[in-house]
Amino acid sequence: MKKRIAIFMTSLFNFSNDKIKMSHLFLMIFYFLSCMFWSQLVQAGKKIDYIDCGVKFVCTYKLVIPSKFDDAWSFSEGLAGVLIHGKWGYINKQGKFVIPAKFDRAFKFSKGLARVLIHGKSGFINKKGKFVIPPKFNDAWGFSEGLARIKIHGKWGYINETGKFVIPPKFDKAFKFSEGLAGVLIHGKWGFINKQGKFVIPLKFDIVGEFSEGLAGVRMNGRNGFINKQGKFVIPPKFDNFVEFSEGLAEVQIHGKWGYINKQGKIVIPPKPKFDYFLKFSEGLAGVSIHLKSGFINKQGKIVIPPKFDYLLKFSEGLAGVLIHGKWGYINKQGKFVIPPKFDAGWGFSEGLAGVRTNNKWGYIEVEKKTL
Repeated sequence: MKKRIAIFMTSLFNFSNDKIKMSHLFLMIFYFLSCMFWSQLVQAGKKIDYIDCGVKFVCTYKLVIPSKFDDAWSFSEGLAGVLIHGKWGYINKQGKFVIPAKFDRAFKFSKGLARVLIHGKSGFINKKGKFVIPPKFNDAWGFSEGLARIKIHGKWGYINETGKFVIPPKFDKAFKFSEGLAGVLIHGKWGFINKQGKFVIPLKFDIVGEFSEGLAGVRMNGRNGFINKQGKFVIPPKFDNFVEFSEGLAEVQIHGKWGYINKQGKIVIPPKPKFDYFLKFSEGLAGVSIHLKSGFINKQGKIVIPPKFDYLLKFSEGLAGVLIHGKWGYINKQGKFVIPPKFDAGWGFSEGLAGVRTNNKWGYIEVEKKTL
């Protein structure tokens, strides 16, 4: 867990800079530190409870992969990275190792490849566990749109799925490709390149986000707005801060408070003094915090799940992980617990399974619906 916190904090500062408000940072740190101290979790093999999860259904949950791993990631492309006896490997949905635990770090599969770390160097393996790109890079990130960011000799560039550099390592920092463009930093200024490495938007911004739904947040002269792929401001730089668009709305900060705008720049959910922070919309709902208690709002800004949780995750596959009284459980969009708060820590559902920690060990649960 300490390694996960270190990696999380490094990623946060490398990729968010000062885009994330301190209240965001505080709550994120709280989540990770909390995971280290909770105990007395549901035991494997305990009788499964039935929970009312709708008018027509009852739901059961069960531990389908026993809690025996020291750390674990969510499933991606049918496999999940897990840590056991100090090494990382990959299991399938039956909990069987398909790639032995022999790596120092292991990350999610994307388009058939996964980044792994061994002897201090990063490379990429296929689903058979064979290196298709040897571990020779100082740092690396997963593939996105066919290219992966690689750091070598202090500079960032991009390789293709054969490991060949298609964009030479010459950038001080670099983001993943999103919608055909990637933000890169040279001499303190950000711009955007295409997949041939050519600048399509010049180096002139202080901070940039990634393109999402056709727009990218940028900072210029201390103010934040959104540009299109031609580099033109379609939403003028007038905000204190920003988060990328998701489901048609973007989170923006005005006078220290957060609200949401649409793609025309119109404020559709005004910044409200009582809201400490917002999360991105996911499956029609967004997490909000009021006086350090969290709940969910809809796209009209109405609170649909009251803020009574200590922390929460975004909705995924119809459920959201929530923390209450030191335990994690999962609620539906009506705010009802489908899986009671019994877990030390947990990830969101992915490919039908969610990683949960019990007695300092990670396993995976699933939910089953039964007609009444």
